[in-house]
Amino acid sequence: MRLDFIREIAGLRALMAAIVLLVGVGYQAGSAAAAGDEYTAQEIVDAGHSFFGETSGALAKVIEKAFSQYGLPNGYILGQEGSGAFIAGLTYGEGMLYTKNAGQHDVFWQGPSLGLDYGGNGTRAMMLVYDLPSIDSLYARYGGVSGSAYVVAGLGMTVLKNQNIVLVPIRTGIGARLGVNVGYLKLTRQPTWNPF
Repeated sequence: MRLDFIREIAGLRALMAAIVLLVGVGYQAGSAAAAGDEYTAQEIVDAGHSFFGETSGALAKVIEKAFSQYGLPNGYILGQEGSGAFIAGLTYGEGMLYTKNAGQHDVFWQGPSLGLDYGGNGTRAMMLVYDLPSIDSLYARYGGVSGSAYVVAGLGMTVLKNQNIVLVPIRTGIGARLGVNVGYLKLTRQPTWNPF
C-alpha cells in the first residue's frame, strides 16, 4: 500500500514537471512570435534613411532616443504632411502604415493645435507605432504636447498617446515654424478635411 502511494506521488511529480515544461515552451514560443512582430533600431534607421534621404544625418540619434524611452515599435508610418499656425493651427497628412504581421495600410491624419505657434511647414514624417494591438485600433485621436523649432531643414520628434498606443512622429522638412502648441492628431482610413 505504501509502495503504491509513493509510486502515485512520483507519477504526479513527473506529470507536474511535464506540464510546467509544456507551459514554459508555449510561453517562450508566444514571446518569440511577439518579438518577431517588432522592428529593430537598424530596420527603422534603414527605412528612415531610404525615406528621408541623405539629409537625415541626425535621424539615427532621434530614433535611438525613441527606442531608449519606448522600446521596439510593432509598426511605423511613412508619409508627408503640411501644417500651418498663427496661434491656432491645422495639420494634414497621409502615408502608409507598415507592420510585420498585418501588412501595409493607408493612413491619413489631421488635427488642430492651439498655442504660441507661428509659421508653416511641409514635412516628411515617420511615425513609430508602439503597442498596436490591431490595425483598427490605430484609427483614433492621439493627444500630446508638441514643441517644434523648424527652421529651413529641421528635425523634430514628438510623442502622442491614445490609451496604451504610443505614436512617436519624427519629422524633417522645409519651412519656418517656431513655437509650442497643444493639440491632437486624428488618424483615419480615408482623407477628410474635418480636423475634429
